Amino acid sequence: MDALFYVVPCLILAIVLFFGFHATRHWWQIRAAWNSGLTAEGRCLRTFTTTYGNGRDQVRTMLHHVYEFTARDGRVVRFEEESGPATTVEGDIVTVHYAEGARIVATARRPSRVGLAASTVGVLAILGVVAAICVGFMITYHDMSSEFPFGDDTTESVTIEGS
Repeated sequence: MDALFYVVPCLILAIVLFFGFHATRHWWQIRAAWNSGLTAEGRCLRTFTTTYGNGRDQVRTMLHHVYEFTARDGRVVRFEEESGPATTVEGDIVTVHYAEGARIVATARRPSRVGLAASTVGVLAILGVVAAICVGFMITYHDMSSEFPFGDDTTESVTIEGS
């Protein structure tokens, strides 16, 4: 039973680390695309939305765009991007920023280094608070369980005198 109070916070910490890694990786990829200086003329092939939420009052819709461009080495690259501008529709020509490599990283977003850094730092700060709460909970539980043993297997016999 005591393990439950360590396993659950550790699972939450693992999820926090995964999302932190994902946010940091996304930041580095978009930053690399903007810093590479490579641009190409791309075309919006498709737009679509995804909806998620509880189905009643808390429904969120995410706009997606599918773009295609030709890199300078001749490769035709197709990529999907979330949360793009709602004014971009199928057939629109956009400027694509990309970084070359074995796997091309591209974005059709306009460079906004401060905005990207601020959103990444905000996400990492929230994840850091969740991680601190989990660690604090485990430390507090450990201190309390060592001070007041809950359900130890040791049994003390009590004798009542004077009966």
